[in-house]
Amino acid sequence: MFDFRRKNQYEFGLVSPEDDRDIEVVQLRRESRQGIWTESLRLVRDIFLIIVVFILFGVFAVQPVVVEGTSMLPQLNDGERLLVNKLVYYKIQGVSWGHLERGDIVVFWFPKEPDKSYVKRIIGLPGEMVEVRNGKVFIDGQELNEDYLDTEHNQSLPTFPSKRVEEHHYFVMGDNRDNSSDSRYWGLVPEKYIYGKAFFRYWKPSNMGFLEHGAYDIHDVPHMDDMRAE
Repeated sequence: MFDFRRKNQYEFGLVSPEDDRDIEVVQLRRESRQGIWTESLRLVRDIFLIIVVFILFGVFAVQPVVVEGTSMLPQLNDGERLLVNKLVYYKIQGVSWGHLERGDIVVFWFPKEPDKSYVKRIIGLPGEMVEVRNGKVFIDGQELNEDYLDTEHNQSLPTFPSKRVEEHHYFVMGDNRDNSSDSRYWGLVPEKYIYGKAFFRYWKPSNMGFLEHGAYDIHDVPHMDDMRAE
């Protein structure tokens, strides 16, 4: 009575290139699989390039460091994380990309034990005469105004003899003058030992921000030799 055979039935919805030579037949499942595979490869490529860029950026430009100790109180606390500009280490045609100046907080290899690194502030520049009298710093006989210091960490008020800063060297000190091993005790830091200038604190979040750079006003104070001559 009923003929369920499909030999004379048409299958609607199927398209063949023989129907129209201008029709492009698209296999959706195949195209979908190819699209996912292509996008996955692109994603892997982009991730790889991002990783390479970050590695190069870390090697040549910026490096994170951890503060250990309290020699830079109140500016820096133990355990804080800093970003360091490493371009001070590179020179192109004799020009440094990260010029060092007084007040910079720098990270350097400790001259006595180069496997250790210290964080201190640059106080004396090449060619200058640095002297400490009763806790105050004098540059070429003129008092250095250091507003970033805290009297709580500077009560001992020691005196150290004057010292000439050699070329390509720096005189560094910690902001916590009562508890800082620095150039007053072990001498100058060679320029080649300085591998970065700290510029940003990213941890702890409550103290996040750019580091304070000293704005110096050197007072004209007679040198001790001049005072003795009087």
